[in-house]
Amino acid sequence: MSGRILCRRESTIATVTLANPGKLNAIDHAMWQELAAIVGELSDDEELRCVIVRGEGDQAFAAGGDIGEFASKRDTLEHAMAYHAQAGAALLALFTCRHPTIALIQGPCIGGGLELAAQCDLRICGASSRFGAPINKLGFSMYPAEMEALLRLVGSATLLEILLEGRILGAVEALAKGLVTRVVADDEVAAEAYASARRICAGAPLVARWHKQWIRRLQHDVPLSEDELRASFAFLETEDYREGLAAFIEKRQPNFRGR
Repeated sequence: MSGRILCRRESTIATVTLANPGKLNAIDHAMWQELAAIVGELSDDEELRCVIVRGEGDQAFAAGGDIGEFASKRDTLEHAMAYHAQAGAALLALFTCRHPTIALIQGPCIGGGLELAAQCDLRICGASSRFGAPINKLGFSMYPAEMEALLRLVGSATLLEILLEGRILGAVEALAKGLVTRVVADDEVAAEAYASARRICAGAPLVARWHKQWIRRLQHDVPLSEDELRASFAFLETEDYREGLAAFIEKRQPNFRGR
């Protein structure tokens, strides 16, 4: 039986849940397909301001890909290319999501789960969470396109340590190495993740999107053009900019509308 991707919206926050009961939310092929479609739809939703990704329950974020289906879904070169193209599409959809994204991590965040969490803007985990990609013990290498976010996040030295040793990292070490944004007590993870989402939602949504856009752009080793520098002042024409200034002067909370 395939796992599922669940999606729930509450006001301006959407929660995407990886659900594969009995397999610690391991991500199967159908889940990768569904995840790409759902995140794509959420990215286009102008009413949203933040997306939280989590595993079902509090026992695991995702314990990797569903290894049980590899013998049929990844048994030939053609099947492997198709499988990882689908996984890559889901990871890319999350990385390019226009809204800020938060990985709410409880328990194991391993392999494909780690790749997925690395695509999120913020990663908030519990003290007992565990991280790694011990695929050297399974005899296969990480698909290069799936390495990209982890390389960008932690750099080559740490990624090599993770892949070459196949060691599982605890939350404190993951924080020190830059794998996660914040570590809290296990029973506070959900509360902290949603508090973070509410802080994001209180800001101007267009500004959040621009910040994501410019941070991605600045990671390319190409100087900004004059047109790009001018485009960075697009906020001057927005209602939200005028509202933010007015609210500051009038000493009140701003009411941003994403316009």
